[in-house]
Amino acid sequence: MPDEAAERAAAARTAADDQLKPYLHAAEEDVLAALLENPHVEEDDVVTLLSRLDLPATILAAIAAKPEWISSESIRVGLVRHPKTPRRTALTLLRQLFLFDLVKVALMPSTPAEVKRVAEEVMVQRVPQIPIGEKLTLARRGPARVAGAILAEGHPQAMKLALGNAFLNEGQVLKVIANAAVPERVIAAIAQHPKWSVQYNVRVGLIRNKHTPVPSVLAFLPNLTMRDLKDVAALETIPSHVRRYIEKELQRRAGKRES
Repeated sequence: MPDEAAERAAAARTAADDQLKPYLHAAEEDVLAALLENPHVEEDDVVTLLSRLDLPATILAAIAAKPEWISSESIRVGLVRHPKTPRRTALTLLRQLFLFDLVKVALMPSTPAEVKRVAEEVMVQRVPQIPIGEKLTLARRGPARVAGAILAEGHPQAMKLALGNAFLNEGQVLKVIANAAVPERVIAAIAQHPKWSVQYNVRVGLIRNKHTPVPSVLAFLPNLTMRDLKDVAALETIPSHVRRYIEKELQRRAGKRES
């Protein structure tokens, strides 16, 4: 058996380009390591290898150690998203990826959680410098944190697309609302949006924000619980006019109970 394994490794090391396929699916680590030494192995072959989730970490590290391979964007993406790629290697290569490959990595289910998080952080850092055409695409289909960062900028077209992004979640919307530096037009857009303006927690957040249009505040107040009304009214940062509206709403409910 040892001789047979050695023979397979030797064959993998010297196989012609039209004989590589069986070795790309080999289970033995020695055979895979030998295959990487084969001069006929090309970029597409390495990408095929990287699609295997059972690939050993040693093989992934060996691929990452070859400059001629990691100069390929497709191979970098494959290494970054692979769950067994050494953490330091994955995070180093991640920062070299093009914008929409970062999106791909962040949205792939198989990508490790930490790699997804860092990919989103890198995209958020790049948001201010992204050309508007790419920013609009990213607003439409980027991950939640990235959509939130674009929303917070307040560019009219990008803002509208970000609010309709399928990945945008309540947590990111609440984060935007709580950001004092967010432009007034962003708060107004959230307050008028058919999806987000009906979310209870979003309504509470909007009532706390001084930029929320008065008609929206008046529309939201009747739906708040007594506890939330009192909690918001007690905030020192609440706009004075909003506090007056809350007090009137509390009085209205008190009168309704008495009658």
